[in-house]
Amino acid sequence: MLKSNYRGPERRVHRVYVTRNTEYHFRGDRCVAVRDRRTGRWLDSHLAVDRRLAGGVRFYGNGAAVPSGEAPKVGEALYFDDGGRELITSLLASIERPAKELVDRYAS
Repeated sequence: MLKSNYRGPERRVHRVYVTRNTEYHFRGDRCVAVRDRRTGRWLDSHLAVDRRLAGGVRFYGNGAAVPSGEAPKVGEALYFDDGGRELITSLLASIERPAKELVDRYAS
C-alpha cells in the first residue's frame, strides 16, 4: 500500500472491520455488506447488514463490557443498537480499506 503525505481530514467513506471469522463492510456509518472470511461468501441476511454503527464495545479485565459512542478500535467489538435489536460482534482483529473491486461488488 502506498503511504500518503496527505494530512487533511479523512475523505474515504468505505471501511472494513475484520473479526476472526467475518468482514463487516461499511459506507460511512452504515454496514453495506458482511462476508465470511473462510468461504469468501457474502452473508446477505446477516443482522448487521443495512444497520448503522453506534460505536465500539470495550471489554475490561473484570468482565465488564461497556459500549462507547466512539469509532471502534482493534481489540473492541462493533456495537449496533438500531433496528430494535442490539448486536455486538466478536473482537476486531483489524480495520482496513476495501479494494475498489470489493466496493463495486456491494449490493446497491
